[in-house]
Amino acid sequence: MDFALSDEQEALAEAERAWLTKNDPIAARRPVIDDGPARTTAAGVRHLAESGLIGLLTTDMGGTHVDLAVLAEEHGRAGSPLPVAELAVAARLLEQLAHPALEAAESGAQLVVPALASLENSALHAQVDGATLRLSGTTAPTTGLIDAHSILVVATTDTGTEVAAVLPVDTVTVRTLETLDVTRSWSVAEMDAVLEEGNWSVLQSGTVALLHDELATFRAMDALGAAARLVDTTVEYAGQRTQFDKPIASFQAIKHHCANMALSVEASRAALWAAAVALDGDDVDTRTRAVSAAAAFTGDGASATAQTALQVHGGIGFTWEHDVHLLIRRIKVDELLDGSVSYHRRRLVTA
Repeated sequence: MDFALSDEQEALAEAERAWLTKNDPIAARRPVIDDGPARTTAAGVRHLAESGLIGLLTTDMGGTHVDLAVLAEEHGRAGSPLPVAELAVAARLLEQLAHPALEAAESGAQLVVPALASLENSALHAQVDGATLRLSGTTAPTTGLIDAHSILVVATTDTGTEVAAVLPVDTVTVRTLETLDVTRSWSVAEMDAVLEEGNWSVLQSGTVALLHDELATFRAMDALGAAARLVDTTVEYAGQRTQFDKPIASFQAIKHHCANMALSVEASRAALWAAAVALDGDDVDTRTRAVSAAAAFTGDGASATAQTALQVHGGIGFTWEHDVHLLIRRIKVDELLDGSVSYHRRRLVTA
């Protein structure tokens, strides 16, 4: 496949990186890192709303999954707590449902975060009895849930019907998780709700699978952004750190480490671009293979890049004050959620 980002996509990535550099999420997180989970900021939500990024995938904006992918990479690079991909995916689905919450969601007045069943250990159940829908159990871990006003619950019933419902956050129990990642908040929604006709919708078959593929792709893209930053940080450090009166970057072993890290990031980026292109297509089999191949390859590669970055940094990489461990933590959590590496490898084999 002959593919490259367009000039508009390059400009989009540069503009988002400039905003994130000016409003450095990690620098903002450092003083309050022991006070509780990371929260979305009013300024961050306002930025996403005013720039139209929340509604990027809606018909009016006409954005693509590749556009959203470059944004997800930049937020991963910056260690941002903003669930940019989740909000955009939710807005697209709200549009398909013709739900009145769309306008408030796009304006940032109401944060609507998607919540799905876990891919590997599902504890979310949905049952339809006539015109009544019952939702019970626990959703998969979701970022940004503690700041949401509403939760877009998507599930498959015991008869195979795919359904969706928008629930006010105060009607469910949001349980915040303790994870390695201290740059974002991770929560699950515990629910036991009975919804009457008009409060839930039947989805087109295949919507749930598409949502899982979208979130898996953008989760891997987030890890890629963090890994890319680790490459830049490691190369810079290797050029400054000296041993035997020489920069360690002049040593062959360090050169090989840095080259392997850069190669892994570039290869992962190419695989994820292919997955994002497939998300915009209509071929489900192609999408399944592209997403799982990219998620498995990136998850494994980003984790290896993180460990190599730590090794090259040596003792300073273990210190709390250095940002290396924050990015490693983020990558390791990305590796496990929305389908682990082993899950996507199994799926790829059977696709």
